[in-house]
Amino acid sequence: MSFKDILRQQQSGMEALATTGVIGLHLVSGPLVGFALGYGLDYWLGTGPWGKLIFLMIGIAAGFLNVYRDTRHLLKKMAAEDARRKGLAAAADPVAQQTSETSSDARPEEHDARP
Repeated sequence: MSFKDILRQQQSGMEALATTGVIGLHLVSGPLVGFALGYGLDYWLGTGPWGKLIFLMIGIAAGFLNVYRDTRHLLKKMAAEDARRKGLAAAADPVAQQTSETSSDARPEEHDARP
């Protein structure tokens, strides 16, 4: 294993750790921002607890939606890394798939010459 491989593996691990940290922040920040918006709206309009409750629920939903998206992205990244490690990089590499698609598109279409 070369030094570049070790650095690449450490970088991959740090990216996964950072994504995991962001997942935790999304879970907390959504409800906090929703509650703060509801509090401000209630203060401005004098509507009582309804703005806080509604925007808190919207914030919770937004937080869970962000967690779901981040988790899906992390799982896709981990699956691609596992496929690359196992030697299935040609099947899971989007760059290789894109170059094969563009090379097939570069060929002129064949048409039947009959009238």
